[in-house]
Amino acid sequence: MEGKQRIRWFEEARFGMFIHWGCYSVLGRGEWVMYQENIPVSEYEKQADMFKPPESFSPLEWVRSAKEAGMKYIVLTTRHHDGFCLFDSRVSSFTSVRRAAGRDFVKEYVDACRKEEMKIGFYYSLIDWRMPAAYEGPEKNPSGWRELVKIVHKQVEELCTNYGRIDLLWYDGGFYINNRRTIPTRPEDWEAEKLNAMVRRLQPDIVINNRSGLAEDFDTPEQHIAASSPGRMWESCMTMNKHWGYFATDDLYKPTKELIHILTGCASGGGNLLLNVGPESDGKIPEEAKARLKEIGKWLQVNGQSIYKTERAWLDTGTAGCASKGKDCYYIFVHWWPGKTLSLPCVKEDISSAYILSTGKKLACKRKGERLILTNLPVEPPDKLTTVIVLKK
Repeated sequence: MEGKQRIRWFEEARFGMFIHWGCYSVLGRGEWVMYQENIPVSEYEKQADMFKPPESFSPLEWVRSAKEAGMKYIVLTTRHHDGFCLFDSRVSSFTSVRRAAGRDFVKEYVDACRKEEMKIGFYYSLIDWRMPAAYEGPEKNPSGWRELVKIVHKQVEELCTNYGRIDLLWYDGGFYINNRRTIPTRPEDWEAEKLNAMVRRLQPDIVINNRSGLAEDFDTPEQHIAASSPGRMWESCMTMNKHWGYFATDDLYKPTKELIHILTGCASGGGNLLLNVGPESDGKIPEEAKARLKEIGKWLQVNGQSIYKTERAWLDTGTAGCASKGKDCYYIFVHWWPGKTLSLPCVKEDISSAYILSTGKKLACKRKGERLILTNLPVEPPDKLTTVIVLKK
């Protein structure tokens, strides 16, 4: 596929699931636990001997939860910064296949996605904290760094060769650590042009993010919304609570209403939301996360047309919230219900009619200069999470 056709599915999807899962989930203190607690490699690698989800677990549970939530794609951490791989690799024995689990979870995940017709994404961390070069960098330890890069290229090749068609590649870990500080790397440190050329040769239709240091297809703001320049795809990745990987005592989950505000904020800027779950070591998504996914899914069943396949809306919504643009309409996401009247400060296009998406209730429109005044609204919002008003051109 060429150009727009190759990336269209991603641009239209608007909502995906991020899954952080690995042997760090056994400790239950987040995916950076090895580094943050300064755990020696020999001690940390024992987690792989305890990472053994029950035979009854299947990634189908993840995929079906994502589907129920209205998500269109999933990105799984095939390898995080600790170097533990959820796939078999010829260049590493620190994998779920060769250690206690004895399972290729990437294959199981891919099979589950295909069964449910879900787009498939692979996260892959470039750095590996088990290697000395990860702390010394390419200049101080050039031979160690070359070995690290060699492994990266080989494992990315394995991921792009062994699992059939892959829709998305999500790099991370473009840094090394010195004196407890992360030092950004350059794309040439990873031979990124050569790496991505190989990926595109093996997976010609794949969509690639910008974290190898090269711009590629889309930008990845983290834990905040930051729309890229017009015509450039972007995706905000965010956690539901405060951690990416499972953290047993982190109960600071965002309310569903806030998550929907984030999703609508991304759509209004023409971007996607990649919302994270951190399954427990047995593979189960925490109940707090599952409950929110279900609630978002119910909201999308009614209001999905205001999110999927929409465009960036250059529309000032004043005190209401934000907006997305459909083929012949605007969708106003009313985060803060105004009561019986809503005043939109600057709507220059002609609007023929307005109605509430969830109920079909027609609203009266009148102009006062550039302002568009909507009246006949119910006193209370029809949808407590976020009510969508459609403005037809």
